[in-house]
Amino acid sequence: MTKYRSPILIMGAATLCVVFASGCTDLKPIQAQLDDLKTQLSKISPETASVESRAQGAMSTAHSAAATAKAAQSTADSAKSTANKNQQAIEAINEKIDRMFKRSVSK
Repeated sequence: MTKYRSPILIMGAATLCVVFASGCTDLKPIQAQLDDLKTQLSKISPETASVESRAQGAMSTAHSAAATAKAAQSTADSAKSTANKNQQAIEAINEKIDRMFKRSVSK
């Protein structure tokens, strides 16, 4: 919002300098310029508020997405851990079956 105020203030100050330099002979063109500046400012203010609102909404959505991604990563890590434990259990069972089969064949 301050981005827009500085150029407008500079233009206003420049306008005042022109007024004083001209000896205050005819203020109507300068008043018209000031009115034009005020009109431009009144158009810019709602636009900046709208942009700020959309940016805040996007930031909120991004935070929500990050939290969801973190939860998904946690679930994936848990599933991987469970899969590793199950794989180890399957390997242990297969070893037992192999030993039992070797014993029964050797008898």
